[in-house]
Amino acid sequence: MRTESVSPIGFPSSHRRPVRYLVLGTILLLAACSSAPHRREATFKPSHSSLSDLPAMAPSAASEGAANDVLFRAIALVGTPYRWGGNTPAGGFDCSGLIDYIYRTATGRTLPRTSRDMSAMDGRKVQRMTQLASGDLVFFAIHGGISHVGVYVGKGRFVHAPNSGGTVRLDDIDGPYWRDHFAYGKRVLD
Repeated sequence: MRTESVSPIGFPSSHRRPVRYLVLGTILLLAACSSAPHRREATFKPSHSSLSDLPAMAPSAASEGAANDVLFRAIALVGTPYRWGGNTPAGGFDCSGLIDYIYRTATGRTLPRTSRDMSAMDGRKVQRMTQLASGDLVFFAIHGGISHVGVYVGKGRFVHAPNSGGTVRLDDIDGPYWRDHFAYGKRVLD
């Protein structure tokens, strides 16, 4: 009669190796799950917007899918370098080039080339920040006329290409500078 030794935890010695691998694998898996995720701190700062507690609004049920496509495309471009006259991810973006690229690739709709011309497009004008819906264009008056455009993503945030030497970024629309220069939004997805 052959006898098999038993491990301290009650398994026969022939089963020790698979049990060791199982225990080791479980420990490694738990260690991996407990590590902190990597984030790009400089690009995605926490929002301090007073609008962040408002429920997110979509333009309309019919254009909700298009608004989501616009949002995903806009967020994906955060961090792309600014370049005056730029209108591609490889070449960089200025503000209107960014917005045209987002809408063209997400919805198939080509927008005018300048922020001033975009502001003259057909669409419902949204005067109050609290009434903005995801996907709305947001216009800013600097030095008297419309000279900057971004796309509202919801919860008080918008994506835009703000200045030379910078990158496409996500900012609070009611932050000190942008709040003072906000002209209106335009709903072009309905």
